Amino acid sequence: MNNTPRTDSFSRTFYIANLLEIFERIAWYGFFTVSSLYMSSSPEAGGLGFNDTERGVLQGIIPFFVYVLPVVTGALGDRLGYRRMFLIAFAILTPSYFLLGQVHQFWPFFLVYMLVALGAAIFKPLVVGTVARSANEHNRGRAFGIFYMMVNVGGFLGPVIAGYVRAISWEHVFLLSSIAIGINLLIALVLLEDDTPRESNIKATSTALKDAGEVLGNGRFALMLVPIILGLMVAGGGWISWQHYGLFLLLWAGTQYLWDRTSNPGSELWYRQPLRVGNAPFLVYLLVLSLFWAVYNQIFLTLPLYVQDFVDTSDVVFFVNALSPDVAHYLAPVDPSKIAVELGAMATDKPGVSDGLRQLAQFQIRVPEEAWLSGMQSLRSGDTIAASLAAEWAIRYRQISPEYIISFDFLSIVLFQYFISRWGEHRAPFGILILGTGMIGLSFLLGGTAHVVSFGGLLAIASVVVFAFGEMFASPKSQEYVASVTPAAQAALFQGYYFVSIAIGYLLAGIMSGWAYGEIAVKADQPFLMWAGFACLAMVAMGALALFNRYLAPAMATGLGLGAKTP
Repeated sequence: MNNTPRTDSFSRTFYIANLLEIFERIAWYGFFTVSSLYMSSSPEAGGLGFNDTERGVLQGIIPFFVYVLPVVTGALGDRLGYRRMFLIAFAILTPSYFLLGQVHQFWPFFLVYMLVALGAAIFKPLVVGTVARSANEHNRGRAFGIFYMMVNVGGFLGPVIAGYVRAISWEHVFLLSSIAIGINLLIALVLLEDDTPRESNIKATSTALKDAGEVLGNGRFALMLVPIILGLMVAGGGWISWQHYGLFLLLWAGTQYLWDRTSNPGSELWYRQPLRVGNAPFLVYLLVLSLFWAVYNQIFLTLPLYVQDFVDTSDVVFFVNALSPDVAHYLAPVDPSKIAVELGAMATDKPGVSDGLRQLAQFQIRVPEEAWLSGMQSLRSGDTIAASLAAEWAIRYRQISPEYIISFDFLSIVLFQYFISRWGEHRAPFGILILGTGMIGLSFLLGGTAHVVSFGGLLAIASVVVFAFGEMFASPKSQEYVASVTPAAQAALFQGYYFVSIAIGYLLAGIMSGWAYGEIAVKADQPFLMWAGFACLAMVAMGALALFNRYLAPAMATGLGLGAKTP
């Protein structure tokens, strides 16, 4: 590839990388923003019918690997060549996205979804590395600014297109993602130049392992962490109880203590060495950021379900319909024939009121309780037929698709990120990071009341916009803050492991979403309490960041242990 751009312009490869990113984000967010709805919807509504625990653990484990595997796949790009690895990624992703819509049981779906994670994990470090290699010291800041905008252009287009095609069939969502990656495969085949290295860069791999030991810890530390994380996945999926997981943690800690007592500090064998952490303050920062990302990701994992099941968005439908009935039909598509089938089944099965209303919400209509009771009585008495009632309710009670509300996050970033970045360019990153985290918590409190007001749709949109501004403040500054408190010579090294916090955050987010939504929002019928809990976690993250900045940040640059004093 030609990676020697002129000082005042970008190379051809830079623009190809941005094009690849747009289509990959269309594929990922086209599915991911509706994944909660798809996994939780009943088979009658075209979904998988998974319970909240199953849905949550899937949404935690899969993105976890998307952000962890690049530690390995990024090194493979340097050894095998970026073009070759791009082709491998797209060759995996194209059929995997399609197959994801063909499997309907938990474990087959899990395995195919893991293939999607593998392909995405191969692509992610390659495209970022291509942008970095295609820029220079004069245009690097502008290059990543453009790249971040393209991420959100794809993030906006994905759910907007997916919202339209899922009204036709859920399978079309997966076909959309597969086609988007297929376009990337053609682009890579035709436009990317061969950059296969003449010799395998084995040294790069050994250097990466050495760097991991310096930043995170030695092999013993990695061995200690892996069972803890796997156990968290197993407990989060409900396959063992949390009490058993707690017992395992105690036994595992005891095992590590005894292991250390018999270790040999001078041994060349990694498993005979005592457990050693790398830069301990940096590890604490990653844990704190993990909590931030666990809260952040609720907008994708939990908000779509909350909007579908609890929020009346007919105010937005009414407003848009007054401007353009065609646009209203696009944003709030309803199929009366499917509703009629569901109503016929309800008349026979006689579900409870709350269950019946939630089932209808999966078909994008929100029926008042009194109307539902009256309609069921008329159906059972023969005073009306299901088709007639479905046609009436489809007009009167249709709702905006939740993914369109989520898309305001991406749209806001595309429109305002440049101005936010310019405003915060010369301001200290820590203060803006705290401000952004607080705004995300505020957005949850705001959106958490959308189900109790008459303008619920507008309030949900407003909360997403507030969230977007919080994201624009916090997300870039969380990385900039790392650069400001780590050794300048190792800034890139620490930035590479920053994504570990996102991986852990996704894992926690999925587990938290599955439990909180199922137990608090649905069973206890307290959705605001759920959102207030997430907002409180955002406040906890703010407090933890403040404590870190006060007591541990000065030690991060030196790699001193916890509690150590800087010289």
